[in-house]
Amino acid sequence: MRKRYIKLNSKRLISNLMAVFVSVFMLLPFLWMLATSLRLPVDSFTLPPSFLPKVFHIQNYVEVFRQIPLFSYIINSFFVSIVSTFIQCCVTAMAAYAFARLEFKGKNILFIMLLSGLMIPVQTTVIPIFLMYKELGLVDTRIGIILPLLMNPLGIFIMKQYMSTIPKSYDEAGMLDGAGYFQILTRIIGPMTKPALIVVAVLSFVSSWNDFYRPLILINSENKMTLPLGMTVLSGFMRNSSISIILAGVIISSIPLLIIYIAGQKYFVEGISLSGLKG
Repeated sequence: MRKRYIKLNSKRLISNLMAVFVSVFMLLPFLWMLATSLRLPVDSFTLPPSFLPKVFHIQNYVEVFRQIPLFSYIINSFFVSIVSTFIQCCVTAMAAYAFARLEFKGKNILFIMLLSGLMIPVQTTVIPIFLMYKELGLVDTRIGIILPLLMNPLGIFIMKQYMSTIPKSYDEAGMLDGAGYFQILTRIIGPMTKPALIVVAVLSFVSSWNDFYRPLILINSENKMTLPLGMTVLSGFMRNSSISIILAGVIISSIPLLIIYIAGQKYFVEGISLSGLKG
């Protein structure tokens, strides 16, 4: 019995050490980026390279705010990300409820067609979207960036899989009490799918926050640029700006994503694991 206990502990220790090694290995690029953002630009190209900066040059972060209107880019990114995430979660929850809990003709075919949207690259749709936006007067507007982000087939799939694990007796009990589909979704099924909904919200926020391609095509005015697009202004013409200042801007733009992921990590892991139980 004792040998078995020691063997299990040894396996657990080895697996934990491997997990720590992989985690540190994956964090190295981020740590190098953080170290470079705190050093003088000339020290970034010294040989042999030094991981830790010789002098912590905080001025790089000050220069980011001096060279570009960073607060304006951050506000634009938050507006686009929050609005698109909220609406996408509402649309995703309603669509997933219809696919998971209701019976209607052609449901499976429609669901397959919806998932096929995951195989279509953004680059193939941007030209038709641009031409349509030009006719509607939505080019160079924040609404134009938000609209393509409102539908997420992956989010619908995750929510649908999660809702499929909930017994339909809850729906029947709600109908006996006189509740309609919308009330069942918002008062019964919705609160039970909180982990999956947080997963969809985190994925949506990260996707919209990091979206570069659509704003690059649709936005012309600097005061409407989002943060990823604004970073190109920081890099300067022909990329002649300081690498330390650029990486300082990248670190600043990553902080909201780290906060959101840390806050929703518990639900994120639970939602991902449970949404794959039933397929």
